[in-house]
Amino acid sequence: MKHRIVVLGAGYAGAYAAGTLARRLSPADTEITVVNAEPDFVQRLRLHQLAAGQEIEAPRLADVFTGTGIRLRLARVTAVDPERRVVAVADADGGGELDYDTLLYALGSHVADHGVPGVTEHAFHVTGRPAALRLRERLDGLSGRDEGGSVLVVGDGLTGIETATEIAESRPGLSVALVARGELGASLSPGARGHLRRACDRLGITVLEHTNVEAVEAVRVLCADGTALAADATVWTAGFAVDPIAAAGGLEVTADGRIVVDRTMRSVSHPDVYAVGDSACAIGDNGRPLPMSCASAGYTGMRATAAIVGRLTGRRIPNTKLEYLGNHISLGRRDGILQMVDDAARAKPKYVGGRKAARIKAGILKMSLWTTSHPTFGLPRRKRPLAAEPRVSAEKAIA
Repeated sequence: MKHRIVVLGAGYAGAYAAGTLARRLSPADTEITVVNAEPDFVQRLRLHQLAAGQEIEAPRLADVFTGTGIRLRLARVTAVDPERRVVAVADADGGGELDYDTLLYALGSHVADHGVPGVTEHAFHVTGRPAALRLRERLDGLSGRDEGGSVLVVGDGLTGIETATEIAESRPGLSVALVARGELGASLSPGARGHLRRACDRLGITVLEHTNVEAVEAVRVLCADGTALAADATVWTAGFAVDPIAAAGGLEVTADGRIVVDRTMRSVSHPDVYAVGDSACAIGDNGRPLPMSCASAGYTGMRATAAIVGRLTGRRIPNTKLEYLGNHISLGRRDGILQMVDDAARAKPKYVGGRKAARIKAGILKMSLWTTSHPTFGLPRRKRPLAAEPRVSAEKAIA
């Protein structure tokens, strides 16, 4: 009987991992099924661009996985039962259950409202394609008015910065403000913070620092100091959260619901389950949890696939580095910041800014899309069992 691998989620982490497993494991011995709620691959790193009005490619997953041997199940995951080793799904036909021998959990994250009243009812966000398109429709309406309109971006993390600068550049007729709980770009080096401030000034973005939003209403937000800020569109970028599915299924999770894993991305409570991307709480070489990011999706995906292949074939599982090197921040289409960090996750003094940083970020986005659109890297399936192949490291395995 074939070993059944079920991958939950086809975002950056899930699609990459499924393709790598298909490329490295014999189809005679394994069966790989990917479960995803949407029919298209979502370039989450570019959803702020989609919301701002740009056209972003969304490859159909059916086309992406054609010829790879990977089965695609378009359905929404409703529950995981690691004791019975089954996944419950819902789809147009009513759904059902999928049995697995190895589960790769890559359901990602969504916007977190942190209990702030009115966020769900009134705020927009860019953590999903439908949400980004709703924001785009709202911005289209504001741009069509003679008096323009005001856009308030709440949250000065990477998503907030990229969203505010993209909207300001793409839609100069709108008034854009960015709300920061502390100092703008506090995690960046002094030079990078200065670059960010100059970019906001150049784009006409009003920056409101040391401001806490306590409620969101239809056309304004209320702050902790009693201030009311007018907003024709409030965009909430103040953090991410994961679905409670893993916790409800009995997997060991952190306080915020992420699956606790070892250095091979294997669940510490259920050895048949692996987690990657935003769904996993993986401790890096610096002793800190890897942040929710595309880079972390790549690192955890490499670790998980190498471990699964090793355990299924009896090969050595490489103990590669698990580190976070830095952030690539786009500031519109022609500007950006590349900020590297040290072993303690502190910003290094030097940074790269301007067009060079923008080109680097664009290259990363193109590479991410290509590797997802070509999940087996354009190579035909291997005809001989993996165990007969030369031993390679996790890095070389994805080259």
